Amino acid sequence: MSLNEYLILSSLLFCLGLIGVIRRKNLLMLFFSTEIMLNAVNIGLAAVSHFHQDLTGQMFAFFIIAIAASEVAVGLGLLILLYKRKNSINLDTLQNMEG
Repeated sequence: MSLNEYLILSSLLFCLGLIGVIRRKNLLMLFFSTEIMLNAVNIGLAAVSHFHQDLTGQMFAFFIIAIAASEVAVGLGLLILLYKRKNSINLDTLQNMEG
């Protein structure tokens, strides 16, 4: 496969994730969409890195994977807390302020 095919795949995955973030009906789907976007960037970085025979893009991809793992851990913790308090993970019901 050529570099263009990898970049096209990366941009399609990024657009799919972006559509999921824009629709954002469910908090769990929002997390999944951001993961799709981060993995799309990883594919692009690894492809360009391999094309230029440089490991810099692959190192950035590993760094992004580490950030994504910590984001998921914190996000799922908050998701469990919100579900216990509100009995819903729908973002429309979570936008109401109470106090």
